[in-house]
Amino acid sequence: MRFFDKSNFKGWPDKIESVTYHWGKDKQRFIDQVKEKKIEVLIGNIPATAYETFRDITRELPQVKFIPSLDSQFSNKSKENVTHFCKKYNFPIPKTYIFYSRDQAEKYLTNTAYPKIIKKSYGPSNYGGYYVHKVDSFTQAKKLLDSKKYFPVYIQDFIPMAADIRVMLIGHQPVCAFWRHPPQGGWLTNTSQGGAMDYQAVPRDALDLAVKVSKAAHAEYWACDIAVGKDGQYRILECATAFAAFSYIRDWIGQYLMWKLSPSRFKKPYIPLYNWEELGKIKSSLLRGMRHINFSQNQLVTINDTCETFKKMSPNGYPFSDTVMKNFEEWPSETWNIQGNYLLRLAGLELTSVNAPQGKFEAEMAEDEIIKDEINKDEIVMENLTLPLLSEVNLYNFFAGVKGIGRVLTKNILDAFSSEGLIDALVNDPQKLTQVKNIKQKKLNHIIEHWESERKTVFSKARQ
Repeated sequence: MRFFDKSNFKGWPDKIESVTYHWGKDKQRFIDQVKEKKIEVLIGNIPATAYETFRDITRELPQVKFIPSLDSQFSNKSKENVTHFCKKYNFPIPKTYIFYSRDQAEKYLTNTAYPKIIKKSYGPSNYGGYYVHKVDSFTQAKKLLDSKKYFPVYIQDFIPMAADIRVMLIGHQPVCAFWRHPPQGGWLTNTSQGGAMDYQAVPRDALDLAVKVSKAAHAEYWACDIAVGKDGQYRILECATAFAAFSYIRDWIGQYLMWKLSPSRFKKPYIPLYNWEELGKIKSSLLRGMRHINFSQNQLVTINDTCETFKKMSPNGYPFSDTVMKNFEEWPSETWNIQGNYLLRLAGLELTSVNAPQGKFEAEMAEDEIIKDEINKDEIVMENLTLPLLSEVNLYNFFAGVKGIGRVLTKNILDAFSSEGLIDALVNDPQKLTQVKNIKQKKLNHIIEHWESERKTVFSKARQ
């Protein structure tokens, strides 16, 4: 899951440490290791499945600066979070519907107009478009949901697209941008699905929108996918600090962060606008291996390249700017881990309030066209949760009822996950259990089915 390497921070004078978070019973060990190594700054993207755990970790390490901050990485966790982020700051998005009740989702899908887009909400990426589905009828939608069991059910209006544009930014400055065009007769623009890329003539309006979104996220580095509709309108499809990037772009991020952390020692890097039009002419297999590309801040703003004159490399327009650290949590999990909190309420947990950091922003649920569910705000938005821990006896009894899971495999599961980690996996991301040897999709489906039917009983016994 690593995004950076030490070589991305070429020239940093002090020792650069590496700390690794392991799944399972690792939260306290990770915290202790950071303290032991006297780490002041932690740089990197947090996997979606560990996001809520790292919310707790940041509170245990108030002296450590996380780059990007957990608030900047809010959109990394899920498409649902992207929707909440864009709604708060009034950025254009396709009309979106999020359901935490399968019955309510099917009720909506029975009466809506088609086509619709259904996405897997979890994570910052759709992995080449494989978790984005176009459905043309209720029958197709129901069959898809029966097969995929996505939670929450995340639905968007289908927007006929001419193309989409990916913009990558560092310090709120666009450093790379390109078009992705769908194949003839297709609608997905991902290159793995037959889409085509080109770097030429990305419009300034799209760059302007990406800069506004980056600034709202207070993100040191950022990427936006912007749909260009056939109606001429721009809409945000995805945005996150987690994105695929060539090595030289990660080097640029490193240069920026070194300047941000030590401006007296390092110069602010100079990356000219529309550099991607020239670099994009290089064969992609070569471009992927290029490192430490630098630009001179030239007096003449023209470059001769095979008899053409390129005049777009101007320092004007989007200068690098420092990102301001907030002194409050904008997206605290007590309010915004909606899917996790909702499932825990369904599990019949008693919820215990604890003191949580209060932000300057009074969190509210999204408007009715975004969240359509029979449960109200008070039932979803809760205080912090204190979970009853499941003993080994509770867990052995639970897995004893799962088809195909014996004592040896149960022991392997317990060795890989703490009680807290196992609850998180069952509630938020059951797919994590496939990390355990001999748990394939068939056995995972049995675990999920048994959990759905027995979760209230499991926690009831844990309290006794």
